[in-house]
Amino acid sequence: MIELTIVIPVYNEGNSIGKLFDEINQKIATPKEIIIVYDFEEDNTLPVVNAIRTDYPFEVRLEKNLYGRGALNAIKSGLQKATSEAVLVIMADLSDSLEIVDAMYEKLTGGCDLICGSRYMTGGKQYGGPFLKGLFSRVAGVSLHWLARIPTHDISNSFKMYRKSMLDTITIESNGGFEIGMEITVKAYIAGYKITEIPSKWYDRTDGQSNFKLWKWLPKYLHWYWRCVKWKWFRM
Repeated sequence: MIELTIVIPVYNEGNSIGKLFDEINQKIATPKEIIIVYDFEEDNTLPVVNAIRTDYPFEVRLEKNLYGRGALNAIKSGLQKATSEAVLVIMADLSDSLEIVDAMYEKLTGGCDLICGSRYMTGGKQYGGPFLKGLFSRVAGVSLHWLARIPTHDISNSFKMYRKSMLDTITIESNGGFEIGMEITVKAYIAGYKITEIPSKWYDRTDGQSNFKLWKWLPKYLHWYWRCVKWKWFRM
């Protein structure tokens, strides 16, 4: 029985997807399916997935982005297509510490609705990456934890596990990039869902090029930051 759906947005990740499947197989014991969400048929991830998908003891589904190109739309598509009550979003670039996924799943089965992988709580760590991106992310996460009392130090991390029935109650408004994880967390907090965090490690990608657009997406992150602060202090 599949208990966990893993959503992976991809953009020409042919060089890393096999390594990621190996890590998933080695580090995640929870019965699972994988949804690979792609933007276009020529993506070099697809032939690699088709060549290796039967080598693993989990189902791999290829799903085309439903809402137009981009990471945000790919994540939205994957969340919609998930069939399990536990839904995990990870990146294809081997940046997330998959060894904590089983512990995240235990938290969800224990009653939590959203479990955040946290680089900025005690025990968490970030290795590499652009300095400004890391600085803004850390300041936003830690300050929002103290200002709004949201129960995570790392709200901007995309590495999160969600309860599907909770996701189905949330209307996603994001239209930029990876701020979708921040939006869902803020809305879940405001709605009274149970949120927790687990220390995680993040590693800068070694293959390919990051598609993260800091200056373009920063205002969108700030929108959800202030939305959470205002709700906490002014109930707006």
